[in-house]
Amino acid sequence: MTILENPIESEKFFFKGRGAQINPFNPYHSTNYTREHYEGLDETWPLEAETQFFTEQAKKIVNLIDTPDAPMPASVNPYQGCEHGCIYCYARNTHNYWGFSAGADFESRIIIKHNAPQLLEKTLMDKKWVVTPIMFSGNTDCYQPIERKMQLTRKMLEICLKFGHPAGIITKNSLILRDIDILGEMATKDLIQVYISITTLDESLRKVMEPRTSSAQSRMRILKTLSDKGIPVSVMIGPVIPGLNDHEIPDILETAARNGARDGSFNMVRLNGSVAEIFADWIQKTYPDKAERVLNNIRAVHQGNLNDSRWKTRMRGDGKLAESIHQLFRLSRDKYFPNRKPYVHNTSHFQRPGQLSLF
Repeated sequence: MTILENPIESEKFFFKGRGAQINPFNPYHSTNYTREHYEGLDETWPLEAETQFFTEQAKKIVNLIDTPDAPMPASVNPYQGCEHGCIYCYARNTHNYWGFSAGADFESRIIIKHNAPQLLEKTLMDKKWVVTPIMFSGNTDCYQPIERKMQLTRKMLEICLKFGHPAGIITKNSLILRDIDILGEMATKDLIQVYISITTLDESLRKVMEPRTSSAQSRMRILKTLSDKGIPVSVMIGPVIPGLNDHEIPDILETAARNGARDGSFNMVRLNGSVAEIFADWIQKTYPDKAERVLNNIRAVHQGNLNDSRWKTRMRGDGKLAESIHQLFRLSRDKYFPNRKPYVHNTSHFQRPGQLSLF
């Protein structure tokens, strides 16, 4: 792999505003496209093109999750692919199933499940449905930029409120504040828990690592605004990348606590599937002086591998380096969140329209 002397300053080799700098092959395709020359002879490359949107007539929207790593047992994702462009995103690999690459395609070819609200209501109306908290953004961010126009997330939250159904949200986008009216009403019934994902306080790092997300300063404002409205909100440091942002754990937790977060959590980076190739290419181009150390550190927390598929361990890592990170997190969390209490959703408000309450 060629390491450029000044890759960040070179428009020719580094595409600002995008996370992935390559489009790795889709393993489900017998043929793939690639750029052979840079003389302007090829068609527009996905990294240079405007984001394209595709509509999907989904068959179902609630995904039941049978894994001990999931924060909630069910999730909804009104969008596939994510414009935020976070370089480390494990969801990139799912874009292959839709016929796209996990690289540039993931953040420039967005699939919109336009019938998501109708499917959610149909699911909740089903007498076989057992009330269980549903996580918004189990795969991609439900408040990514296209949500401003489509409002699928807002419509789905309105349905949750109508049914008295508990939900959780994890996001990096300040667009969530648009729906503070719904979230506030859900909070009065203990139906909602929000996680704001903050990976770094360093804007120079954020701009290349997760280029189309809200700034860390904006995310702290989200924490404060939601907290001031009585909406339970916590901070998620996700992911921790050893050698790149692990030293920021205490500062992120301290700043989040000052801005109203009620608790903090983290997960360890894991570079499964094509994400390993995408991330390795990215860090060689953005931080060539740190690249090998960061990649070796990631291997150190996953038994010598960049990827990790072990239940319970893949999100936490193991080994001496992982334990030192866990210790730093525990000490910081105890210091800045001494009075934290586990959040418990209230399921007793659930009621189908036209149905007498069972509680």
